[in-house]
Amino acid sequence: MLIRKLFRTAWQYKAQFISMLIMITLGMGIFLGFNMEWATIERDTSRFFEETGYADYRLYSDSGFTEEEAEAAANIKGVERASRFLTVNLDIKSDSAKSLALDVTEDISVSGFMVTEGEPYDAQGEGIWLSDKFAEVNNISIGDELTLEYKAAEIKGRVVGLVKSAEHMICLADANQLMPDYSTYGYAYISPAKLKQALGFEFYPQLNIISSLEKDELEEQIRAALGRTIMVSPKTDHVVYKEANGEADEGKTMGAILPVIFLAIAILTMVTTMHRIATNEKLQIGTLKALGFKNRRILAHYTSYGLVIGLIGCAIGVALGYGVCYLIMNPNGMMGTYFDMPYWDMTMPSFCIPVLIGTVLLLTAISYLSVRRQLRGTAADALRPYTPRLMSSRMVGTAHGSFGTRWNLRDIRRHKSRSAMTLIGIIGCMVLLVGGLGMRDTMAGFLDLLDNRISNYSTKVNLNEDADREAAFALADELEGDWVSQQGVSLDGETVVLEIYDNSRDLVRVVDENNDHIALSDEGVYLCQRLKDRAAVGEDITFSPYDSDEEYTVKVVGYARSVMTECIIMTRACAERLGIDYGVSSVFTDIEKEDVTSSEIISGTQSHRQLMDTFASFTEIMDTMVFILCIAAIILGVVVLYNLGVMSYIERSRELATLKVLGFRSRSIGKLLITQNLWLTVIGVVIGLPAGVAVLHWLIKALASEYELKLMLGPATYLISVLLTFGVSLVVGLMVARKNKKIDMVEALKGAE
Repeated sequence: MLIRKLFRTAWQYKAQFISMLIMITLGMGIFLGFNMEWATIERDTSRFFEETGYADYRLYSDSGFTEEEAEAAANIKGVERASRFLTVNLDIKSDSAKSLALDVTEDISVSGFMVTEGEPYDAQGEGIWLSDKFAEVNNISIGDELTLEYKAAEIKGRVVGLVKSAEHMICLADANQLMPDYSTYGYAYISPAKLKQALGFEFYPQLNIISSLEKDELEEQIRAALGRTIMVSPKTDHVVYKEANGEADEGKTMGAILPVIFLAIAILTMVTTMHRIATNEKLQIGTLKALGFKNRRILAHYTSYGLVIGLIGCAIGVALGYGVCYLIMNPNGMMGTYFDMPYWDMTMPSFCIPVLIGTVLLLTAISYLSVRRQLRGTAADALRPYTPRLMSSRMVGTAHGSFGTRWNLRDIRRHKSRSAMTLIGIIGCMVLLVGGLGMRDTMAGFLDLLDNRISNYSTKVNLNEDADREAAFALADELEGDWVSQQGVSLDGETVVLEIYDNSRDLVRVVDENNDHIALSDEGVYLCQRLKDRAAVGEDITFSPYDSDEEYTVKVVGYARSVMTECIIMTRACAERLGIDYGVSSVFTDIEKEDVTSSEIISGTQSHRQLMDTFASFTEIMDTMVFILCIAAIILGVVVLYNLGVMSYIERSRELATLKVLGFRSRSIGKLLITQNLWLTVIGVVIGLPAGVAVLHWLIKALASEYELKLMLGPATYLISVLLTFGVSLVVGLMVARKNKKIDMVEALKGAE
């Protein structure tokens, strides 16, 4: 009998049961999906790093490393393996618009690769092992010939294998590129023997080490073994490892905010709805008691509602969670455009199982506690219909306002929990809309900063690390370009980038925290925003270039906004006054890429337009995320407001019937219902707007601090967020208001007073 009643009651309150199922499914699905995403990144990337010998440390020297130095480093206690390494960007001769990062490692077990197709690696081989993703996008097959231009020489070879490398899991041409673009840039490996054969000599400016030693300890050991100060960069500073861990950390942050908001609102919705259902079932509970059913059996019957909802909602939520994770973590998904790795095996964090079990138990407990209140007293007490508590005239302001105003105020104060849940739903909707649309505005402003305010050039010409400085100056004059020097320095024991500019032609610019152009002073240095706490304007800082024992002390004259790197910025005149030894890294020119004449000091060229085009995939990902957040916000608003609106209608059915008997038309009653919704919506929007901005500001600092993003929200974001929220509220209000046309006045009004 009670089983049949369970289905009958579920059908009677189908709107409430469906809304609770949707909220639990969404809450659990988003919670699991977001947390599975970062767990999958951590496990799959760690496996890839381990299997390809991803280096723990990278040592850099402009003069290069000898074979004896590599052997000395490998013999240090605590160092497992060491390998000389070369990576340099080269143009493909047949198509100057395409370039490759050419890598050479003496020991394939250090910073090596995984062959996905073709011949295994041969240290004496003459072939080229090419990125499989670059080959796929550019229709290159095994057996094809490639010619790469290196300085004044050419490196020719046949593609003998297709590979994936953890060193280039995030394949970016330089720090100014946000997203990989395999149509123009990829990577390849050749053997040390082929490098020596092609160039007639060997040069390795990098030494990669696998070691469990701490950085300070390794630096000391390297200094003793090699007899000079070497720049030691841990893997945490390498773009691939840093960004992979950054994505995982961002996933953890997101998993601790948005999914928790959804799950919390779902549980609060369950609390409110089950309490209202238990209240409306008061007569049914009294009837069951009068028929002889024990309290324990009645309690078990109504408690089973929460258990069933929890089990079904969590089961569907698990499937949704895997779907959300797969949408992000698959070779063709959002993260597949960023990561190039062989493993895409989804995994669930261990703490998710207790969360699932705990959620089911919590929902069951909510049902139990909601019904237990109605079982107090005798059957006669339970058979008395629910009567809302009386409100004093002073509390509802009978002396002022229209009837509708006083009626709605009384209802809001009488049903505080329902009104509070409505507010929470509206605020949650606003936070998601402002957060999603505001993030898109912020990234659009960031890309505009890159494209129009910082970059005023057509082509970026990258120079060899060992390029002669005077030759670089001559090339810059020939190209009528500005130039920048970038080198690693130690600041308070941490590695930062020293950027020396000669931007007299205004082709590359530096901006402040307000995105206004800075006319660089020769009197000192500028710190990026992330180094702002190191020194105030007017104070001195001391830094030491790697590969040198020199220390330089200079005054801080201002702060600048850095696009990608933690950096110290100074002018050429300032550097020469201090006596800093530097080399030119890149030249910026208005000459188109194809018109730049090749030179032995040029390692590669990048078109500014091609660089900005790589952001297209990034904006597509951003648009997808914004769309998902907006849809989630609308679903959240509709489900919560409709569920609470229907519960409000059921609770007030006797009042609505009374109004009809007194002569109120359905349109007037509907207006009362809609007005209350709109009141709460106004309050929710007023609270939700600043809350959304605050959450977005926190997310930007937590998720994208390395880009020094500046919060930007356009008028359209505020307008769309407000209009969508009011639109959802109005539509739901109309849907609920239409129900009063079908109210059965006899059924609603009968019963003991």
